[in-house]
Amino acid sequence: MSPISVDEIVAARVRISSLIRPTPVLHADIPTPSGPVTVALKLEYLQRGGSFKIRGSLNAILHAQEGGRLTDSGVVIASGGNAAIGAATACRMLGLRCSVVVPTTAPGVKVARLNVLGADVHQVGDRFALSAEAAAVMAEQTGALQLHAYDLPDIVAGAGTIGLELREQLDSPLDVFVAVGGGGLVGGLVAALAPEHEVTGVEPVGASALHQALAAGSPVPVDLDSIASDSLGATQLGEICWDTISALPIGSITVTDDELIAARNLLWDEFRIVVEHGTAAALAPLLSGAVEPDPGRLPCVILCGANTSVTP
Repeated sequence: MSPISVDEIVAARVRISSLIRPTPVLHADIPTPSGPVTVALKLEYLQRGGSFKIRGSLNAILHAQEGGRLTDSGVVIASGGNAAIGAATACRMLGLRCSVVVPTTAPGVKVARLNVLGADVHQVGDRFALSAEAAAVMAEQTGALQLHAYDLPDIVAGAGTIGLELREQLDSPLDVFVAVGGGGLVGGLVAALAPEHEVTGVEPVGASALHQALAAGSPVPVDLDSIASDSLGATQLGEICWDTISALPIGSITVTDDELIAARNLLWDEFRIVVEHGTAAALAPLLSGAVEPDPGRLPCVILCGANTSVTP
C-alpha cells in the first residue's frame, strides 16, 4: 500500500470539517520525577462518538458517496468498539444503515453504546481477526461499504486531520505522544506533522504492534496481554501505517499496565478527565519519567478516546 500524503489529509478535512468538533487543547502541569512539566493535552475524547474514530469513518463514507460506491446496505465494519462507534455515529448523522461486527470480548459499555446508536450489532469470535473475517463476508453478501478499523487510506487520512488542527492550535515545535493500536492514528499524525514535529507511539508491553514491527523491520503478528487490549488490541500493525512511517521519523516506547493505570488515575484525580486505559498510555512515559521532554519542544499528549466506564 502507499503512504498517506498531506494532500489526502487536507482533502479529508475539507470533507468532514462541518461535521466534526475541532477538539480543544488543555495546557496542564504534569508531575514527573524531575518536577512538573507543562503538557498540551489534545482533548480528542470530546469528539463526536467519544473518540477520534469518527474522523476516518466520515471521510471514508463521504469519499465513497462522492464516487457512487454507497448502496442501500450502508456500511459494515469490524471493531473492538471505538471504530464501530465512530462508524455508527457517522452513519446516524448521515442517515445510513450501519452493521458492526465486534468480538465477544468487546466491553459491554461499547456494545451498549452501539445499540443506542441504532447499529445492527453482531458479536463474532473472541478476537478482532475473527470479527474482521465475518465483516468481510457480510460486505460481500450485502454490497455494503466495508470500512476498516485502521488499515484503509481514508481512515488514516481522516485521523491525520488531528495533526492539521494541532499545527493551528499550537505555535511551537511539538513532541507528540499517542497511543497505538493498529496504527491508523499514529500513521495519520506522522503524515500530517513530521518531520517538523516529532511523533512517538506509546503502547502497552502486552500490545505492542508498532514497537515489534520497528524491531523486526516489518509488521509482525503479536500476542496480546494487557488491560488495554480492548482498545489497543490489533494483533499486527496496519500496512498503511507501516508504509507511511517507514519514510518518516517516528519514536516508539512501551509502558507497563501499572504505568498506564497510574496515568489514567492521574487524569481523573487532577483534571477529572476519564479516558480509556489505552488512551492513558500516551501520558504514561512522561508521568513515569521514562522520557525526558526536549526543552525546545512542547510535549503534546493525544487523549484519543473515552468510551469507558468511570470505574477503575
